[in-house]
Amino acid sequence: MTRGTRDEAGVTAGVREGGGPAVTTAGLPDWLDPVVRAARTVEPRQLSRFLPPEDGRGRQSAVLILFGEGPRGPELLLMERAGTLRSHAGQPSFPGGALDPEDGDPHTIGPLSAALREAEEETGLDPSGVQLFGVLPRLYIPVSEFVVTPVLGWWHTPSPVGVVDPAETARVFTVPVADLTDPGHRVTTVHPRGHLGPGFTVESALVWGFTAGVIDRILHFAGWERPWDRSRQVPLDWHA
Repeated sequence: MTRGTRDEAGVTAGVREGGGPAVTTAGLPDWLDPVVRAARTVEPRQLSRFLPPEDGRGRQSAVLILFGEGPRGPELLLMERAGTLRSHAGQPSFPGGALDPEDGDPHTIGPLSAALREAEEETGLDPSGVQLFGVLPRLYIPVSEFVVTPVLGWWHTPSPVGVVDPAETARVFTVPVADLTDPGHRVTTVHPRGHLGPGFTVESALVWGFTAGVIDRILHFAGWERPWDRSRQVPLDWHA
């Protein structure tokens, strides 16, 4: 049983009786207030045109959108997927993956547990240093058929992170929010099939696809977005 309030994704935010991850905004730094407000009010269609199929298809998964504070201020934790993986190979992404049965109910605590578990497995992150403070609406990745719950976290006590399994992860890195909002790092990516999407050229990487789309919307609805040249295009590789 879970005590708490229903968020926009339909995930119950609260403390599960008997233990488990909780969602709370208590004690967050003031600079996260715009993200908290956005998470409470944003509608699914405002985040993506790709939403979970109404017939329930898709594999339930979760990602951890982890905000920390580094030498240059607020930052996000990202990882680069190994180039040998079957899906999304070589792409920068949030830590995350499919829900396991032991994570719990996919409609309540499951995505919270999965986001923390996957982050620990992929980056070595210590979950005890993370405060979960919000959940965004579930989104859909058609190419892999994942139904993704984005879970927001505050890295109040940073721990060492790095590649745990080279077969899954090529590298782990943080990106200052200042770089993500810098117009000079913003591009429009062009998929070989003609699809256009937001992109970020940061930390020797091109962040695109689902991850870039979520970051783009967070920056927009948090009021952090700065005007940028959307005509600056970067073509993606043919196998993207």
